[in-house]
Amino acid sequence: MTTLTVSGRVAQVLSSYLSDVFGVMGNGNVYFLDAAEKLGLRFSPVRHEGAAIAAADAYYRTSGRLAAGTTTYGPGYTNALTALAEAVQAQIPVVLVTGDAPSSGARPQDVDQAAIAAGLGAATFTVTRDAAGTITQQAVEYALTKRTAVVIAIPYDLASLEAADEELPELPAPKVTDDVDGGLGQVARLLAGAKRPLILAGRGAHLAGAGPELRKLADRLGALTAGTALALNLLNGEGYLGVAGGFGTDTATGLMGEADVVLVAGASLSPFTMRFGHLLGPDSTVIQIDTALQPTNERVDLFVSADAKSAAGRLLQLLDVEATAEGWRAEARKRLAEGPAHSPGSDVTEDGRLDPRSLAIALNAVLPERRTVVQDGGHFIGWAPMYWNIPRPQDLVMVGTAFQSIGLGLASAVGAARALEDGRTLVLASGDGGFLMGLPDLESLIGTASSAIVVIYNDAAYGAEIHQYGSQGLTEKPMLIPEVDFSGIARALGAESAIVRSLADLSALTEWIDAGTQGTFVADCRITSSVRAPWLTEWMNAKQAAKAAVAG
Repeated sequence: MTTLTVSGRVAQVLSSYLSDVFGVMGNGNVYFLDAAEKLGLRFSPVRHEGAAIAAADAYYRTSGRLAAGTTTYGPGYTNALTALAEAVQAQIPVVLVTGDAPSSGARPQDVDQAAIAAGLGAATFTVTRDAAGTITQQAVEYALTKRTAVVIAIPYDLASLEAADEELPELPAPKVTDDVDGGLGQVARLLAGAKRPLILAGRGAHLAGAGPELRKLADRLGALTAGTALALNLLNGEGYLGVAGGFGTDTATGLMGEADVVLVAGASLSPFTMRFGHLLGPDSTVIQIDTALQPTNERVDLFVSADAKSAAGRLLQLLDVEATAEGWRAEARKRLAEGPAHSPGSDVTEDGRLDPRSLAIALNAVLPERRTVVQDGGHFIGWAPMYWNIPRPQDLVMVGTAFQSIGLGLASAVGAARALEDGRTLVLASGDGGFLMGLPDLESLIGTASSAIVVIYNDAAYGAEIHQYGSQGLTEKPMLIPEVDFSGIARALGAESAIVRSLADLSALTEWIDAGTQGTFVADCRITSSVRAPWLTEWMNAKQAAKAAVAG
């Protein structure tokens, strides 16, 4: 093998798995970045170390391809921890290449980075001169196999030293099995006898590529279909009810509650998806197919541990019958047409600012149809999946939800924008609080994206806290944010922008889109904090009910 430094060997092995690296250069990773450039890896600089992992995470969520983030040791590493925790919690394969304390022993300024990573649930692979390539390969394979974030640590005193020659071990071929749990026979019998079947798909079904099989199965049964927010439109077609959970309409939720047999494929059935126990009727039979080893919700009556795609294919073989529940779809069509959809919002609000619901509807009509949406965490989180057309599951990148954080949106937009290769426009939805947290990487997005639109739901507050705690009489002073002119900041950094105080002000965005959607446009939308999202009300009510139950 060619003579390489330890850092070079790490970069060489990584280059066989990935093409993109995001990060901030420092003492601990400067040799790695030098080697990565020489090997042809594409480096996208970000301005805060937290953005390194967040961008690599979103790159994977958007494209399905692995990427790496990189930081220096110490403060560079600790700056990346929130994004690292989010990737672990969300089960996203991602690699953090970082400097570390010298192999000879920690210096006064060093911290125990491996212990910190372990506390977040991330494994650390520390390379040596003798096995830098092998250890790097082990780390990447671990990330891909376990669907998690890993840390590749390069001790500072080894980074520029010559690495030993080594032959990388041959990787075993992926196991391909056609057999799935024998419980599918019982699943088939239950589905065949259903009068009101429902198929609910989650992110696991999307990642397994099970959409076509599940859609065909639904058509064969005459079943209604739905998806979690992370499987949005995976099963779109006849009988599709939209999102299951707090982002769904009351009409669709009512229909789901009447299903007699529910097949759940690749969804964990989180409290939010289950509407805190109110999504499905008490008499419905719930079947879960998942790669997990056991049910993930107590409502599950029959569990099959299997890949969603292979299981759906086997069920199609077992259910070679005509649709048995076509009347169920006809009833659903009628009720969906007659029943209330999401609230259209209002033209008038208490404080004269925009209603976020009417704004979301207007934006949906304006935004390019070929769109990939990145969404930060915050009170506004439901407006995009509720009101915007988002074509495919991979076109909705919801960050921060796994770790319950805000502030990762801008950094994630950088990674998603870099991953887009088919002319789609990147749309970032963010609150003003989260946007301010990630503000340095607005410059990164402007420098990276060929076509990006940033929508800031600017209510001059931490909106979720206003509704949860301000409504209880707690002081709102810490929850308020001074009115920030994000439009002015964006122009200073080279983006087009506009302050949107009325729906008519969206004309500036429309003109930019009509001119070709080149570059980045920031829409600073001044919204009211007087409108509480229905999903938040539902969550608050569930919390209150749980407290009352404990007190009682």
